[in-house]
Amino acid sequence: MGSDLILKLVADHGPWVLLVFYLLYRDLQKDQATRAVLDKNTAILTEMATIIKERLPRA
Repeated sequence: MGSDLILKLVADHGPWVLLVFYLLYRDLQKDQATRAVLDKNTAILTEMATIIKERLPRA
């Protein structure tokens, strides 16, 4: 069903449809890369906070 729809859109509207799908795909890739970096930074900051808490003198 999905491939039939894409083929019909390309046949009706030409390469513009492919360009839109390509740009949406690249935007998704960029969002995934950004999310991966943010997750890694969050893990690093959490680890740093834990290390700092462990080294602080107890009151």
